[in-house]
Amino acid sequence: MNGFELHNPTKLVFGAGQVQQLGKLVKPYGTRVLLVYGGGSIKRTGLYDEVLAQLESIGAIVHELPGIEPNPRLTTVKKGIAICHAENIDFILAVGGGSVLDAAKGVAVGAKYDGDVWDFTINKAVIRDALPLGTVLTLAATGSEMNGNAVISNWETKQKRAFGSKYAYPKFSILDPKLTFSVPADQTVNGIVDIMSHVFEQYFSLTPDRPLQERFAESILLTVIENGEKALANGSDYGARANLLLAGTYALNGTIQNGVVTDWASHSIEHEVSAIYDIAHGAGLAIIFPNWMKYVYREGISQFVQFAVRVWNVDPTGKSDDEIALAGIEATRAYFTRIGAPATLADVGVDAEHLDRMAEEATQFGSIGSFKKLGKEDVKAILELSL
Repeated sequence: MNGFELHNPTKLVFGAGQVQQLGKLVKPYGTRVLLVYGGGSIKRTGLYDEVLAQLESIGAIVHELPGIEPNPRLTTVKKGIAICHAENIDFILAVGGGSVLDAAKGVAVGAKYDGDVWDFTINKAVIRDALPLGTVLTLAATGSEMNGNAVISNWETKQKRAFGSKYAYPKFSILDPKLTFSVPADQTVNGIVDIMSHVFEQYFSLTPDRPLQERFAESILLTVIENGEKALANGSDYGARANLLLAGTYALNGTIQNGVVTDWASHSIEHEVSAIYDIAHGAGLAIIFPNWMKYVYREGISQFVQFAVRVWNVDPTGKSDDEIALAGIEATRAYFTRIGAPATLADVGVDAEHLDRMAEEATQFGSIGSFKKLGKEDVKAILELSL
């Protein structure tokens, strides 16, 4: 295990009816609020009215940035930044899923920067300040509610890039499992895959002597596997939705990465696919991750053997390490298929046309990953396995 520092400043407010605390949570930061949300589902469910009532209770002046895309656009983020400057915004409130939260973070850091917010994603500038933001989460998936990370798409250049900063952590995040009851099955599936993929990126590591982090990671995976199918069978199962929601938060709030060299190659590869084809992030990960596993598992086969036995209950009796590891990878693919996730790029309308470009973009700053360092040809090989 490596040395580390852990500080997570986000206040997590979890449970049914917690939106009723929104007004008092926002009030210390000011009354000029930018409300950021997606395609309008919060209006259909009544959450929009509930949020406005809470903001009105503290005399807030509310400006809105609606229509956040599933892969949030740089152009939309810039619209939000312009509103912040024009209206002297004090606080940003994101109400929605991970894409809405990511866009809000982009607005928050961009509003305190004189240049192009895209600079933060290409290592041209360092984030040194941000407007305060809070979130009301409506989807279990990205973990953005309790970290400083975000992903933004530049649709004009077909690029998708991430940034991370301590300044982009939400001041608070409200997580009411009931707000996820209306999430459609396909989005629930994508969220399940996203949560598990976040764990994979931190679990598959060559860092030795980290049994606690491994057990934490395995417990999150087991919780998601069990409760994911329950939530799909009954979208209003409060226990299943609650456990998925909390699993998504703990998958990426810093807990399981402490002292660990993490990977993130599969995310880098998927970002290039969805940058061009605008597919759902979780769908892309469901396709790519098992193929990344097949490509790299021999670099640390004992980790994959442990994964197969502890997470998927693979019986090791009479099997070689290679057979056990591959059984665990196949169990991962089988679970994704069972819950309705796509298995190949062809399933989501992606062909071989842009493989070279995607591999080039994924490695433009050098090799990616740590479990096995991947160059352009490695990335292309994984994409070819995914066709």
